[in-house]
Amino acid sequence: MTEHMMPTDLPVDPEKAMSVAAAALDAAWDPFVAGLGAKASRFKESPTDFATEVDLSLERQITDALQSGTGLEVHGEEFGGPPVNDGTLWVLDPVDGTANYSLGIPDVAIMAALIHKGQPVVALTWLPLLGMRFSSMAGKPLEVDGRAIEPVADSSIRNVAVGLGSMNSGNRGTYTSAFRREVVEQLSVRAARTRKFGSTGVDLAYVSSSRLSAAVTFGHYAWDNAPGACHVRAAGGIVTDLAGDDWNIESQSLLAASPRAHGEILDLIRELGDPATVTEAGRRWENRLPDPERQWLEEGR
Repeated sequence: MTEHMMPTDLPVDPEKAMSVAAAALDAAWDPFVAGLGAKASRFKESPTDFATEVDLSLERQITDALQSGTGLEVHGEEFGGPPVNDGTLWVLDPVDGTANYSLGIPDVAIMAALIHKGQPVVALTWLPLLGMRFSSMAGKPLEVDGRAIEPVADSSIRNVAVGLGSMNSGNRGTYTSAFRREVVEQLSVRAARTRKFGSTGVDLAYVSSSRLSAAVTFGHYAWDNAPGACHVRAAGGIVTDLAGDDWNIESQSLLAASPRAHGEILDLIRELGDPATVTEAGRRWENRLPDPERQWLEEGR
């Protein structure tokens, strides 16, 4: 995998960028907590894809702070911005896991990452309802609540849970619902357990701190994936797309894991073949199990 170090041509001091971003997210902490349970105020592409007034107001607030503090543009989830694959800019998700947030579920995050030439070099994931702050810079150890933590444990998916991204491809997904279900079904059998937190930021923070062995994300949005990708790399994990290619801002999926778990999941995905060929027709769940699990199921009938 590519070595991800701090670039020498960054147009801003990375320490200053981290300080500005941390202050901006800290200033959003209390309003974020106070707004828990906010209802949908703007719908996007479906009734289940929405923003609350907290998403909108915090994106404006944090964007202003990042721009004024670093002189760099911001691309946010709600209001957009410059192309994320060109130059140096911030990506921002003011409420990652909006459906959770609206329901009062604490697995939600505020996330920001500084992108330079397609890669995150400074990243922050604040979990206000869980009282945790994850921060990382390219080439340096991951910090949680201001302290460097141990590298990711090299765990197997058979020992530590795997986090799963959304199964609903909607109109924006690269991977079909059939392929997503196939991956999830296989992992539900082969992994010790699976977890679906409903927030990419939470999933990747948990991988970076060894709470999960891996996370599979079928989405491609920079504001969802970039902060956690930076954290997992800083913690010594591997971050690729589902084809096994090194992850960058234009990747259409993300697989973040300890080295051992990454290899296990990549092998599983490759067994399925071309995602475009995975369909529902003629495929029974039992017939897709590995031999030991299929034998166990048959003996248990």
